[in-house]
Amino acid sequence: MGWKAAQKLIHHWKILRGDNVMIIRGKDKGETGMIKRVIRSQNRVIVEGKNLVKKHIKQGQGHEGGIFTVEAPLHVSNVQVVDPVTGKPCKVGIRYLEDGTKVRVSRGIVASGSIIPRPEILKIRTTPRPTVGTCNPSLSLSLTHTHTFTHAVPASWLIISSS
Repeated sequence: MGWKAAQKLIHHWKILRGDNVMIIRGKDKGETGMIKRVIRSQNRVIVEGKNLVKKHIKQGQGHEGGIFTVEAPLHVSNVQVVDPVTGKPCKVGIRYLEDGTKVRVSRGIVASGSIIPRPEILKIRTTPRPTVGTCNPSLSLSLTHTHTFTHAVPASWLIISSS
């Protein structure tokens, strides 16, 4: 799928991986599904089992070729989050509770104004965290140990004040 990068990227995404959404435009209009993947660089999402297309794949080393059915990405403007109370598509708003926690709420004419829970699948990472910042025991020991200088300092390094 050779999609171009989006001209205007969405900076504040309100649709998350694992959300239950309804497709509002396209060949699967009116159907609901769960978001499988979010492609932020293209402003697109992949919904499980929806927007299926046939893809011809050439045979290569280690895999067999043929015609496969795959899920194609949908533009984010063609899907809306389903209100958990009414079951109808709605917009998503942000509110802060009394204790200061940030939550998503349903907005719109047919929306109930209820809290849209964060999907549990977000706790599972699709890509592992980088191992750059791992704690090295030998490094932590060397940082805690204070070093004393045992060699002599040359006289040319000393700054002698004339006072």
